[in-house]
Amino acid sequence: MSSGSTSTAATRRARGKDAVKPRRKLRVGVLVHPELVPPETVTLSGEELEQAPWKTEHDVLRTLAELGHEAVPVPVGDELGRIRAALFGHKPHLVFNLLEGFADIPSFDYNVVAYLELLRVRYTGCNSRGLFLARDKAVCKQILSYHRLPVPAFAIIPKGKRVHRPRRLEFPLIVKGLTLDASVGISQASVVESDAKLEERVRFVHESLDSHALVERYVEGRELYVGLVANQRLKELPVWELNFDGMSDQSRHIATERLKWNAAYQKRNRIDSGPAKDLPPEMQKRISRVCRRVYRALMLNGYARVDLRLDKEGRVWVLEANPNPQLSRDEDFAQSARSVGLGYRGLIQRLLELGLSWDPIRLG
Repeated sequence: MSSGSTSTAATRRARGKDAVKPRRKLRVGVLVHPELVPPETVTLSGEELEQAPWKTEHDVLRTLAELGHEAVPVPVGDELGRIRAALFGHKPHLVFNLLEGFADIPSFDYNVVAYLELLRVRYTGCNSRGLFLARDKAVCKQILSYHRLPVPAFAIIPKGKRVHRPRRLEFPLIVKGLTLDASVGISQASVVESDAKLEERVRFVHESLDSHALVERYVEGRELYVGLVANQRLKELPVWELNFDGMSDQSRHIATERLKWNAAYQKRNRIDSGPAKDLPPEMQKRISRVCRRVYRALMLNGYARVDLRLDKEGRVWVLEANPNPQLSRDEDFAQSARSVGLGYRGLIQRLLELGLSWDPIRLG
């Protein structure tokens, strides 16, 4: 969710700490969806620019140019040949990966990265193995459970299978698409409190979203995000919180698709995000330990965001790990980095450096 309106005084001060001088000029191929290539001349500004679907791509390309790098967008739809042609034509030092799928299939994003690895091309963001493990919510939760990390009880209901609720799954439950992200398909109706509503929502996920259904115990509490930037040596960003102060008590405090992408809805319900307040030092340490273990267990690198819930009893629950989260200048990830002095230019340059230093053959 865009959080440009939630800048704190510390965040504003941090904006002045963004004087970055790259060690050398790089040729960078930026992988983007064909429909998200920003126009060469951008005439939009303010709220119109914030709502442009290619806002992230625009921010990254513009910042790469400001850093002195030679950045070329590479539109990738359903043909790997375009990537190969760009690599052999432009000969980039590395690829900046902004893809969130391939051939309009979100879960295929790891295949593109695997292709880059086969070509021995450096790239920004997460490796193919980590993308696969984190994107498949069933695999992700099974791995985290194996490592005894706190995840809500869950079950997978494949398409075509009848709904059978295991006894361990007590209401309320939340129903999501198994491999979908960006809150796609999530609404207030996703939280169910009866077997009849559970069956109805699973059917919606199967038929309308064309996805297997993930059913997990709904955790009431605070919604927290922690960004991490690292290959081997982890750098954690401050704990960020999605605030639901303006929503009624009758509504579930969850990041629905409408909440995430509808600026008018955010404004009307006073939804914003910012540094998590009133977290005792011991709680911050516990959250830090959990997020580091998640990052390592899923074999992530580059940058990622861990989504958490903090319940009323003070227990931390891992909802999911999001490799390659949104990189728009005003999204939570960049805002969190900026709050500790890592401005947007510095963040983009740091991701380039991590991409250049990452060797997938060494597997971490």
